[in-house]
Amino acid sequence: MLMIAPIVNTIKPEIIYPERDGNPMADNTVQFRWITTIKSNLDWLFAQDEQVFVAGDLLWYPTEGNNKKRQAPDVMVIFGRPKGDRGSYQQWKEDNIAPQVVFEILSPGNTQTEMNRKLLFYEHHGVEEYYIYDPNKNELSGLLRNEQHLEVIEEMDNWISPRLGIRFQLSEPELIIYHPDGQPFSSYTEEKERAETERQRADNERQRADNERQRADKLAAKLKELGINPEEI
Repeated sequence: MLMIAPIVNTIKPEIIYPERDGNPMADNTVQFRWITTIKSNLDWLFAQDEQVFVAGDLLWYPTEGNNKKRQAPDVMVIFGRPKGDRGSYQQWKEDNIAPQVVFEILSPGNTQTEMNRKLLFYEHHGVEEYYIYDPNKNELSGLLRNEQHLEVIEEMDNWISPRLGIRFQLSEPELIIYHPDGQPFSSYTEEKERAETERQRADNERQRADNERQRADKLAAKLKELGINPEEI
């Protein structure tokens, strides 16, 4: 009797890597302000370097074929990858470069179990610097990778990030972060106010120059009425 072997479907189903995990970017306005302030200032810091990608609340998938293993750091910085929009950070499509620096801003909803899980994830997948800030308690902690593991940074006051060059100053009522040039990180509102001040100063300078030019024109016209050539004075 002729036996017919069953046809086996060898086509693997496509794996979908969701772009959202269902969790909000922030639980409150303070957490949101810190996330956006750090993200925007790092954008400004590396604006001229096309090979530094900064992302906020972007899902990071480290392993192809596994859409369950993922994490969405509040802010992450990847050196060696181009700027540009992404739905998620799929590491195998990014020359297998893992984020080197990550930030987490705590909220009252974060549990110790959750944070332990994040730490294990970041340590296992190659993060070099990991910073955790609790704005409600004004507490900052950091970890730096040695040859194999992330180790606690014992003194965070005036710590300078090896990768980013930014400096953390523990102060009251909240943390201050400084750019490498010594300028403090500023929020969108502060930058908007600064830009408005600069615009007003420029407008005043233009108005002053216009007034001076008008006075000079009037003086020249008066001298000409008197038969005097202003250029010969």
